[in-house]
Amino acid sequence: MDILDYLVVGAGPCGIAVGAAAEKAGASCKLFDKGPLTASILDYPYYMEFFSTARMLEIGDIPFTIPADKPTRRDALAYYRFVVERREIDVHQYEEVVEVAGMEGDFRVRTRTLSGESRTYRTRAVVVATGGFHEPNFLNVPGEELPKVRHYYKEPYPYFDQDVVVVGGRNSAVESSLEMYRNGARVTLVHFEDWIDDGVKSWVVPDITNRLEREEIASYFQHRVAEIAPSTVRLRHERTGEITEIDNDFVLAMTGWRADPGLLRSLGVSIDEETGIPAHDPATMETDVRGVFIAGVIAAGHDANKVFIENGREHGELIVGRRAPAAL
Repeated sequence: MDILDYLVVGAGPCGIAVGAAAEKAGASCKLFDKGPLTASILDYPYYMEFFSTARMLEIGDIPFTIPADKPTRRDALAYYRFVVERREIDVHQYEEVVEVAGMEGDFRVRTRTLSGESRTYRTRAVVVATGGFHEPNFLNVPGEELPKVRHYYKEPYPYFDQDVVVVGGRNSAVESSLEMYRNGARVTLVHFEDWIDDGVKSWVVPDITNRLEREEIASYFQHRVAEIAPSTVRLRHERTGEITEIDNDFVLAMTGWRADPGLLRSLGVSIDEETGIPAHDPATMETDVRGVFIAGVIAAGHDANKVFIENGREHGELIVGRRAPAAL
């Protein structure tokens, strides 16, 4: 059985960046994902526009050339597939990594394909780049299990002429609120802070501010969802505890997602219980288990807003720079 220099768990943009860096350095590398290539981007809203410019999303020294300044979801999907083809990165889609055993220099990785076939690979180093979208940050309130509650948003059309509560104050909450409002939904924005977050896209802030001030989008700042019922939602004021009940057809909890540290824990990597951040050296991305590295959003722990493609893409060069082929 041939031994790889790197085996990467996860085939998102940051995993692809590791593969591109390995290819550039002449190291052998395979990427594995339980789903398709760039699955996280596939889950973005259909008409999403990135905050970053195309240049800031480039990997593998391959230009991301588009006519507009900021790429769309569709642009990004096309670009990262082109990078994989151009750099001839070996990606195993729909092949889940189920177990990793061994030590630095000789890890054995067991996978399972979509058809149920079990396969085994050997690698000198393992890179975990599984992203930050394992499960949503749940509201943990009665009624959250109702089918009208959703933790994702794709497009506004299912919510025409419906009473929709959007929970959150970051970009996903603000942009989905605006899009649904413009397509005939009656939107109420609920956020536990006293205003939208500072990180909301600068060109979106005047739009949402005007809609809120004119009450075209209703708002309950300094409130949390206390309970969800089939036709209503109960909101609780943060300071006073006062309860307000409003009519409701759908709840969109745009409260963010969190990573799955399960594989890292199984390898003995230390995880900070409060932040969820795996113990690692930021200069090399190597964890406290030698030969095990992390790349991308998983390095941010519970706060996925600390690592984006534009800084996570640098992790590949750091990892491969730490373990050049001559040192493997």
